[in-house]
Parts: sequence; structure tokens; C-alpha cells
Amino acid sequence: MADFFNEFWHWYVAVITVLSILGCGILLWSQSTYKVKLRADGKPELTTGHVWDEDLTELNTPMPRWWIVLFWLTIVFGFGYLALYPGLGSYAGKLGWNSSGEYKAELKQAKAEYGPLFAQYAQQDLKAVAADPHAQAIGERLFLTYCAQCHGSDARGSKGFPNLADGDWLHGGEPSTIKQTIMQGRVGMMPPMGAALGSDKDIESVASYVRSLSGLSADPIKVSFGKPKFAACVACHGAKGEGNPALGAPNLADKVWLYGGSQETVMETIRKGRTNTMPAFGEFLGEEKVHVLAAYVWSLSHPQQPKTLAPAQPIVTAAAK
Repeated sequence: MADFFNEFWHWYVAVITVLSILGCGILLWSQSTYKVKLRADGKPELTTGHVWDEDLTELNTPMPRWWIVLFWLTIVFGFGYLALYPGLGSYAGKLGWNSSGEYKAELKQAKAEYGPLFAQYAQQDLKAVAADPHAQAIGERLFLTYCAQCHGSDARGSKGFPNLADGDWLHGGEPSTIKQTIMQGRVGMMPPMGAALGSDKDIESVASYVRSLSGLSADPIKVSFGKPKFAACVACHGAKGEGNPALGAPNLADKVWLYGGSQETVMETIRKGRTNTMPAFGEFLGEEKVHVLAAYVWSLSHPQQPKTLAPAQPIVTAAAK
């Protein structure tokens, strides 16, 4: 990628852009002249001589004048735009405008307007924020904007994306832990165990035993063969398959399956492993917004928290006083 910051690319883009616009001008000029051909009898030839399908004749007529003028105006506009705004390689334009600058200006304005409100909530305990209907309304909007793409608008997740409303947590469901997850992200990795367990029959036996831990139907003979081989999984999931929140290892005995609990799916997980990534939002959103978002996420699995969202109250900033 560093090669694209070479000075060559500045000229490459700039030259192609200018030549493209000039090429349009040359093409327009070449088509603006009306060349009249005379027939043998001295009268003007009204066609180009091209005929298709026996009777479709191409007339020798000029383009409409208004269309030519409009085309010239677009060319003039193009050069004017490139002089004022970025478009010619690394040239910034006379006005010095750029999208990142506009974005930063919008962020600065939003921070000045909403910063005092988020700062107020940041001083409160997460459970207290979760009990505030106004904070819940803000948290819901943050969730729908940044989290719903993976976890769904109802926060119930999908295959490979955890359900945030069921009270089952891989790393623990305390408000502070949820905040840490949103701030720093998580990387969950189940290593492939196919080679360690051996044959497909051994993998099938272990899968049967794993399914039996959560009460799912499984062949009792395969369960008995799979139980001793489950020892390869004890380091992460525990002797009884109860999981380990410190490692993010899921509880295999609670009937909650991130990828599904069918025999084929469990075997695939054991054989190939799984890798999941929860991106970090701390740097992007900032701790104050994450604080409100974490309180909302925690409330999803605690129905005793109020779910009636109050209408947002006007925010009085120092500039408005």
C-alpha cells in the first residue's frame, strides 16, 4: 500500500483526469462542425450514406446547439471544480476542503452539543444509567447504529453472533465486563481438535458426549466412548463442560449454541475449530458513549429494568445559556 503514496501516482491521476476532460472537449469540437456534402446535381446531401435494414438512413444533421452549449458548460465546470476542490492527485484545491476535515468539524459540533449529557452519564454507575429511560433511549439508538448489523435489531443475534438478551455470557455478564468487551473487543478462538482426537469416529463420539451434556439426544454407546476422549477439551471447557468465562470458553451444558447444536455442526466445530472477532469500539465511540451503550446492553438481559423509553429532553449547553 505504501507504493500508492509515491509521487508518481499524483501525476498519474492528475494527467489522466485532465486528458479525459480535454478529450471530451476535442470530441465535442470535432462533432460541432456541420459538413455539407454536395450531390452531383449541386444540391446538399442530407444523409451520410449509411443505411441499415434496407430503409434506416442516417441523416447528416448537426447536434442541437443547446446540447453543445450544455456540454461545453460541463467541461468548464469540471476544470473549475478541480481548481477549487481535491481531484487532481494530491492537489488539495484552492479552498482546502476535504471530507475528513468536514467529518472532524461535525464531530466537534456534536461533542459540544451532546458532550455534557454523555459526561453526566459517565459519572453514574452502569446500573443506574440502565435505569434511566432517557439514557436507555440513547443507548438503543447507539446499539441500532453500531451493533445491530451483527446482533440484530432485537439483540438476539444469529449463527455465529451471540444473543445479548438471554443472560448467557461467554466472558461474564457484569456491567463492567460488558463495557470492557465493547471498549476493547474480543477474539474467540476454538482450536481445531480433529488431529488431536484422531479418526472421524472419535470426533463423532466426542460430539455425542458434548450433546449429551446439554440433554440433547445422543447414542449412549458413542457417549460412553466420547466421555474419556473429552479430556482433550477439559482445559478450556472444564470437566463437566461448564465453560470458563476467563477464557471465553462456552458452557456446553446450558443448551445455548452459538453455531447450532446438531450432531453435524458440533462435529464440524470440533474438527475445524471456530474463530470469532468482536471489534473494539473504545477508540471510535469514546468511553462516555460506550458507558451508555454498555448499560443498555446489560439491561437487555435484565427484564426488571424499565423498558418504556421516555421522549428525549432538550439538552441545554453552555452556549445556549
